[in-house]
Amino acid sequence: MAEVLLKGVTKKFGNFVAVDKLDLTINDGEFTVLVGPSGCGKTTTLRMIAGLEEITSGDIYIGDRLVNDIPPKDRDIAMVFQNYALYPHMDVYNNMAFGLKLRKTPKQEINRRVKEAAELLGITEKLKSKPRQLSGGQRQRVALGRAIVREPKVFLFDEPLSNLDAKLRVAMRAELQELHQKLKTTSIYVTHDQVEAMTLGQRVAVMNKAVLHQYDPPQQLYDYPIDQFVAGFIGSPAMNFFNARLTSESGILYVENRGFKLALPDRNQRIEYDSEDVVLGIRPEDLHGPVDSDDNDVIAVRVKVVEPLGDEIQIYADCSGQELVASLNPRQQIRVGDTIKLRVAMDYMHLFDPHSGRTIR
Repeated sequence: MAEVLLKGVTKKFGNFVAVDKLDLTINDGEFTVLVGPSGCGKTTTLRMIAGLEEITSGDIYIGDRLVNDIPPKDRDIAMVFQNYALYPHMDVYNNMAFGLKLRKTPKQEINRRVKEAAELLGITEKLKSKPRQLSGGQRQRVALGRAIVREPKVFLFDEPLSNLDAKLRVAMRAELQELHQKLKTTSIYVTHDQVEAMTLGQRVAVMNKAVLHQYDPPQQLYDYPIDQFVAGFIGSPAMNFFNARLTSESGILYVENRGFKLALPDRNQRIEYDSEDVVLGIRPEDLHGPVDSDDNDVIAVRVKVVEPLGDEIQIYADCSGQELVASLNPRQQIRVGDTIKLRVAMDYMHLFDPHSGRTIR
C-alpha cells in the first residue's frame, strides 16, 4: 500500500488546460473518488497517475517515489478500465494470469494468486470460460481479478461500472466496498455519477473545468459545500437555487425575493457579508408539506409536474417564476395545478455569493 501525492500537477493539450495546478493527497489505504462532469479533468488525472499521460508540470509521488519519469509497468499500480479490456481468445484464468506471466512470476505463485482472487470475487467456476460466455458483471469481476492478482500498491478505476445496468451497478458498488474493506489497498476511482461517488468514496474530490473545488468526506460535501458548483453537483435531485437579497427588519435578517421572505436561522443572524445580493440554496428534501401556515419559513408554489416514486413524490413547481423541485411524502394528495405552501428547513439552507459562487457562512 502507498500514499499517492499530487503537487501542483498541470496537464495541457496545446493551449487547452485539462488539469490546472492540482494538489491532492490520497492516504495510504484510502478509497478516493474523483467526480465531476465530462471534461472536468478527472480521467486525465487518473491517466497521469497511471503514467499513461505525461504531465506538463508538477510532481506525482506513489509512496515515497517520484514517478514522473517512471513508466506505467514500473509504478506498481493496477488499472481497471471502463470496457474491461479482456482478451477474447483467452479463458478467465489466463486473462487474470497474463500480467503475472509477463513478469515471469513462478507458475505455482500465479496459480495461487488467481485462485485466491477468483474465490474472493465469486468466479471460481468461470475460470475456464471465455469472456463472450460471461455476463457484464462477471466480465467486470474478471477485470477486477486481473488487477487484484498483481497485488499492487494502488488500484486505479476508470468508470468501471458505467457499462452495467442500473441494478447491477448498485450490486457491484456494494461488492467494491466489501473488496476494499478486505484488501485495504489505496484506491482511486473516477466517475461522473455523484451517487456512485457518495456511496463509494471515503473522500471525494469534486472537479470542474480542470480545477479541484473541494476534497472531503461525502457527508461533509453534502452538508458544507464550499461553493455553488459543489452544492449543485452533489445531491439528487439537485439543490434549488434562487436569486435573492438580504434584508433586515426589527433586528432580524431575512432572505427574500418576489416569491418569499424567509427568516435566516440563528446561526446566520450575525453573517459577515458586504452585499445584499445572495443566492439561496434549498435541497429538495428540505422542503416539507403541504402546510397551512404563513410562518416566516413557508413559501407558496404552483405545482407543474408530479412524479410518484413509491417512497416519495417529487414535484416540480413554479415559485414566482423560478423552478423548484421538492421531495415529499408519497401519501400527500397533490395534483398538477395546485397552489400549495411548503415549509423550508431553514437550518439546512445555504447562501452563496452570486459573483464568486463561494458559500457565505
